[in-house]
Amino acid sequence: MRLNIAVQMDPIERISIRGDSTFALLLEAQKRGHGIAYYTPDRLALLGAKVVANVQPLKVRDQQGDHFTLGEARRTELTEFDVVLLRQDPPFDLAYITTTHLLERIQPGTLVVNDPSAVRNAPEKMFVMEFPELMPPTLITRDLAEIKAFRVEHGDIVMKPLYGKGGEAVFRLAKEDLNFGSLYDLFTVTFREQWVVQKFLPAVKDG
Repeated sequence: MRLNIAVQMDPIERISIRGDSTFALLLEAQKRGHGIAYYTPDRLALLGAKVVANVQPLKVRDQQGDHFTLGEARRTELTEFDVVLLRQDPPFDLAYITTTHLLERIQPGTLVVNDPSAVRNAPEKMFVMEFPELMPPTLITRDLAEIKAFRVEHGDIVMKPLYGKGGEAVFRLAKEDLNFGSLYDLFTVTFREQWVVQKFLPAVKDG
């Protein structure tokens, strides 16, 4: 059975096709004869009761730098598709959350993968806290006293934003690092939500 599939993702011209799971999904869908349309999250809209996007037919090729061809953009109701793939990368911010609310409106008639409410309710840095045995000691907070106590207990620590991505704004602080106060002030101004604080594991350099 041929499916009409729309993919909501980051700009396709920017991806590195080697190891990109979204691109692998698109290659396989095309191989199986399914139709694929593409749009970025900023092309998504709610028009009255209709969820629409400016979508473009998409053909993909396993050739970096020449890995896609796009057709003409057309505003289309997403309920016309059998499946919508929710595949954009973090940051998990209000813009991201808003897209999940919009995509919920086309269910259950259109299958959305991954489920928007599940994506919204399980941000990755929170969800992994369900598996503490697989995690270094971890604290999620903005509270200065809590961070200081955690640092006294664990020495070298790592601080990073809760909803960051791709290694952005990840800082290691050695036990006696005098930059802690300045980093705390920077995080307070830059990131309004809680932060992730973890014990530094030297073995991280080994992957």
